[in-house]
Amino acid sequence: MNSLLSLYQDIILDHNRSPRNFGSLKHATHEAQGFNPLCGDKVHVYVEVEGNRIREIAFEGSGCAISTASSSLMTESLKGKTLDEALSFFESLRHFLTQPPDTPPPAGLDLGKLAALGGVRQYPTRVKCATLGWHTLQAALKPSGLPVTTEHDSHA
Repeated sequence: MNSLLSLYQDIILDHNRSPRNFGSLKHATHEAQGFNPLCGDKVHVYVEVEGNRIREIAFEGSGCAISTASSSLMTESLKGKTLDEALSFFESLRHFLTQPPDTPPPAGLDLGKLAALGGVRQYPTRVKCATLGWHTLQAALKPSGLPVTTEHDSHA
C-alpha cells in the first residue's frame, strides 16, 4: 500500500512541477476562469471544440500542487473526448472524490493517473483544490455567466 501511495504522490508532484498543456490556446472556442478563495488557487481553462469533441485543451494559472496537478491530469485525460463524455467523466470523478477514503471508484470508471487524486478524500477542503479546474472546464462548456468559485454553487 505504501508503494501505491508513493506512486500517487510522485504523479501529483510530477504534474505540479511539469504541468501538461500549460498555457493559453490561441484558437480556443470555449474558456472560463475559476478561483478558490480558500487557498488562492486560480485557473483559466481553454478548450478548442471541433464538432462535439475536445480537440485541444489547456490551462494556466497558479495554485497549490493538487490544483495544478489535477488541471494537468484533466487536460491529458479529456483531449479527444466528446463534450458529453468529458462532463460525465467529471461527474463520476467528483462523486469519487467526495466519498469516504476507502470507497473504491465506481465500477467501469477507469481513472488512470487521476486515481492519484483519491488521497484528497482524507482532507475534504482539498477536494475543492482537486476539482477547481474541472468546475472551470464545466463552466467553459456550459456557461452560466456566473463566476466560478469554490465558495458558492455557481459551478463549484
